[in-house]
Amino acid sequence: MLPTTNLSTDIGLSADGMNRLYHYIQSWIDEGHAPGAAVGIARNGCLLSPRGFGRMGLTADAAPLPPDAIFLTASVTKPVSCAAVALLIERGLLTLNTPVASILPAFGQHGKDQVTVHHLMTHTSGLPDMIPENIAYRQRQAPLDEFIGRIYTLDLLFESGTDISYQSTGIAILGEIVRQITDKPLPVFLDKEIFEPLGMNDSSLGNHRIDVDRVALIDVPNAQLGEPWNWNESYWRGFGAPWGGLFATVADINSFTQMFLHNGLLGETRIFQTETITSTITDQKSSMGLIKAEVREKQSWGLGWRLNNPPTSFSVHTSPSLRTFGHYGATGTMVWADPETGLSCAVFTTKPDFCESDAIRQCSDLVMDALII
Repeated sequence: MLPTTNLSTDIGLSADGMNRLYHYIQSWIDEGHAPGAAVGIARNGCLLSPRGFGRMGLTADAAPLPPDAIFLTASVTKPVSCAAVALLIERGLLTLNTPVASILPAFGQHGKDQVTVHHLMTHTSGLPDMIPENIAYRQRQAPLDEFIGRIYTLDLLFESGTDISYQSTGIAILGEIVRQITDKPLPVFLDKEIFEPLGMNDSSLGNHRIDVDRVALIDVPNAQLGEPWNWNESYWRGFGAPWGGLFATVADINSFTQMFLHNGLLGETRIFQTETITSTITDQKSSMGLIKAEVREKQSWGLGWRLNNPPTSFSVHTSPSLRTFGHYGATGTMVWADPETGLSCAVFTTKPDFCESDAIRQCSDLVMDALII
């Protein structure tokens, strides 16, 4: 858990600059663009007291959203799940080049025998993003094991290592690898190995260890309205999707990213060795020689982390450095951390339309504009 300050100048951000950020986020609420939001910013191992905006629910009489509200972060989950695999690699239990089928033999069907752990962690496996029956499986509230079984039977969209295509199914398989190797489900492994040691007491893959009354309701898209599987319903909250089921506060996720910025160490708690952290936040393109140059120029990936290429991946105009790593979530969340400045930033909203939008990326501009030292 990070030490906290109420003074933005303690972490080198101007008070005026931060007030501009807070007024900007409040304008989302005042103008009806988002029901609720929270922002947390940390630097050099210190957290600026988070702020909450708007309401916990979707009605005008819903309770105010506090700074420690818990959000379903959607795909911000992916680098967290990949971190679990990175920890197993560090411990010598597998390598990036390990074929997935050598751990999960059933996965090797339909030409997937050459897919490696590295392919899954860099979105180069050739797997589709979701299974074709994704909605049907959710409508009948299928358990995660059924999704995994269906992924085993999928064909690849392209030969592994020859293209980049975002794939939630690959992250699902990484979660199954963790379970197979450790004999612990991914949510339990994350609890014991990452969340509890870091003091991330309001974080959980699935809702098994959090206070569900503190979870902000999402303004779900029309396609989910009335569906028993939507993001606000108990089925999905408890599902624990390795690709999108993480619950966290903005404070907790800053503990996670600050640990990465400090080479695997938070305070006196070490989670990773420096070499592991370096590999996860390093552009993996050097080992992607079969991918066309124009594809590699348009996006960069570490191991689970999206990197700041193009340079405004996390901003509109005033970008954090090219070494910045982060991720977005479809529920309207954004996280990034910059090794050049020591800054980490989390903006969580309950408005899915904000995912990768100029509206949420403008927060990054305001944070960078507030930087004074």
